[in-house]
Amino acid sequence: MSIASQQQATLLFAGDAMMHQGQIDAARRSGGVHDYSDCFAAVAPIVQAADYAVVNLETPLGGAPYSGYPCFCAPDSYATALKDAGFDLFLTANNHTLDRHDRGLRRTIQELDRQGIAHIGTYRDQAQRDSLLPKIVTVNGFKIGMLNYTYGTNGIEIQGDVVVDYINRDMIARDIARARERGAELVCVNVHWGDEYKLLPNSSQRALARFLLSQGVEMIIGGHPHVIQPMEMITDETTGRRSFLVYSLGNFISNMKTRDTRGGAMVEVTLRRDSLGVAYVADADYRLVFTVPGRPAGNHVAPGTAGYSFTIHPVEHILESTSTSLPEAILRQWLPAARAFTQSAESIYRSHNHL
Repeated sequence: MSIASQQQATLLFAGDAMMHQGQIDAARRSGGVHDYSDCFAAVAPIVQAADYAVVNLETPLGGAPYSGYPCFCAPDSYATALKDAGFDLFLTANNHTLDRHDRGLRRTIQELDRQGIAHIGTYRDQAQRDSLLPKIVTVNGFKIGMLNYTYGTNGIEIQGDVVVDYINRDMIARDIARARERGAELVCVNVHWGDEYKLLPNSSQRALARFLLSQGVEMIIGGHPHVIQPMEMITDETTGRRSFLVYSLGNFISNMKTRDTRGGAMVEVTLRRDSLGVAYVADADYRLVFTVPGRPAGNHVAPGTAGYSFTIHPVEHILESTSTSLPEAILRQWLPAARAFTQSAESIYRSHNHL
């Protein structure tokens, strides 16, 4: 076996990192500081074990005052906490990216750049987009083109010269071609699409997925519905190329309250080379995660449970009561919801996944 064929890399993708008012309130500390350092502690080892990790930042960093739904705006420390958890790339093309209009989009870019966080999907102007795309990341020797698009921005229109990468097939085809020209061995398209709260993809998602596959894309990673949707490993009958498709990862962290919105999936994609040194998608797997809601200090709750953060956990840590970061009373409180979320997600995966 050649040295090249022994090369391997793992990519991890997480879903929508939301910022509802409850999350803002629970993170507030004295002096106006917002501390999110505990939110991702239970999943950080999983994120950091991957060679490269991607998350959808579904909120602007627009500066104070901060706000939750319907127009999000998160403290800068939220991005810091995601970075510290191990995420290497933030996606910013989503339906909330213009919640603080052009100014919020520009400030988000400025803050991510200040923190040294790589990002794609929105840009200060066309010149910046042209300078940054296609984004080629090298992971353990694999050259991967990363792209990000959204179906819309909740009806909020651009007022100046900022750029949001909306879904446009002609532009996407050009971006994919340029990524190949600049050396991308594999291309990953991260796309914000679909119907909220629907556990199965709609016809528009399926059609766009077929288009992306026809363009030779090896990884299609979806978000926006706030619930999980199926995933597939697809082999092109003509070329033998393998492509991995996720219709929706669901929520990574949020304060949504229905059964299917309380969690999501993190997926890990394994890349390898064949005996000729050609890169390919070798395998993919998922891990369900569940958000335990936090409470701001001072609420009238059971002793020992006031004033704690929203935290995200692998579901098995809750189902098997193995979490070391949650009090036993909290584990008992959220066990039924975690079990219901898991049963619903696994039912969809059993019926519709093709891995």
